[in-house]
Amino acid sequence: MTEADAPRRDGRNDRALRPFAVEWNPMGFALSSLVVRTGRTAVLCSVCLEEGVPRWRKGEGKGWLSAEYRLLPGSTPQRQRRELMKLSGRTQEIQRLIGRSLRAVLDMDALGERTLLIDCDVIQADAGTRTAAITGSWLALRRACDSLLTDGVLTRQPVLDQVAAVSVGLLSGRALLDLDYSEDSGADVDLNVVQSGDGRLLELQGTAEGSPFSRAQLNALLDLAEPGLEQLLSAQRTALAS
Repeated sequence: MTEADAPRRDGRNDRALRPFAVEWNPMGFALSSLVVRTGRTAVLCSVCLEEGVPRWRKGEGKGWLSAEYRLLPGSTPQRQRRELMKLSGRTQEIQRLIGRSLRAVLDMDALGERTLLIDCDVIQADAGTRTAAITGSWLALRRACDSLLTDGVLTRQPVLDQVAAVSVGLLSGRALLDLDYSEDSGADVDLNVVQSGDGRLLELQGTAEGSPFSRAQLNALLDLAEPGLEQLLSAQRTALAS
């Protein structure tokens, strides 16, 4: 058996996602909420509605979406200190990524001058928290907008397409889909891929943790990510129907 054929620590093959699951409505007062699980990673995603928009947006008749992301204190083996007044660069980067990814498929005109607030709180972190947050937040966003349509707050669906995200990476030259922490922490290349439902790329975040990687290796990682993203998009549709 070659290294590429050997099962990973959790028994998966190189092209397999971690188990994906959604638990709806853990929060009673949010417009929409869920816990999304990808293996041992779990993220609480919720959506709230606020009448009005940021000051720079007023008078345009368009809405806005903003996202926040936090690691909860007990989400990692060593307790995370709460980020209150000063956010780390990592936290700011991730919440901006979540916001950009969701705004890319949102019709701001359909919202009117209202703001959708997305909160992503990591309950347990075993790598892939930002990709799980994006995939779960889209689900919560779509369910929230469905409720606003049902209640007559909105007159048309503002969510134009799906959004899902997954990580891929190179570990000792081996291309892996949906890395857990044991793989991510030693990866030579880490790449996060965000895709819309029609197959277009919304964002790529790639880093060579060690040696630079080639264009051919990047293409191979994208080829690995694509079927995984299709599985996640299908899982989203199943979750919405539940």
